[in-house]
Amino acid sequence: MSQHTDKAQKSMEKCVEALKGNFARVRTGRANPHILDAIKVDYYGQPTPVTQLAGVKVPEASMLVVEPWDKSSLKAIEKAIEGSDLGITPSNDGVCIRLPFPKPTEERRRELAKECSQMAEEARVAIRNVRRDANGRIERDEELPEDEQTREKKAIQKLTDSFVSKVDELLKAKTAEVMEI
Repeated sequence: MSQHTDKAQKSMEKCVEALKGNFARVRTGRANPHILDAIKVDYYGQPTPVTQLAGVKVPEASMLVVEPWDKSSLKAIEKAIEGSDLGITPSNDGVCIRLPFPKPTEERRRELAKECSQMAEEARVAIRNVRRDANGRIERDEELPEDEQTREKKAIQKLTDSFVSKVDELLKAKTAEVMEI
């Protein structure tokens, strides 16, 4: 594998990882601890992720339990979750915070599936941009003979196709999860 192909592969892998991260934040009817990753709590004047202040458990498919290690941060965590765009009302029992995940309506599931499709399309575009940049680098590489450039471009195209199909597989799986009742 040449340096051009290797660099392109690493960039495409980052695109797929970013898509996985975006999909993890999509709220389905199933409890997913990753939706809390982006929520920051004001902890002694520092914005700190919830996952660094508390243990997050999934006791059942539609419930998350957040247990802070420092009980004095319970109110701050609850306030941060309420202030987020999750759309979930936390219930605080003085020891832990429970987050119930209601099943989304049919209309909401369709909206979520559409959002996932948009995220997947953005990932495909990013992968194609990596291909374009790699092909541009290959064309500018004056040390490569023309037949070697053609071979490199074919390798980049093959790589692009495999990563686009990975994106399609991820989208198919996420859409099935979102549409599940």
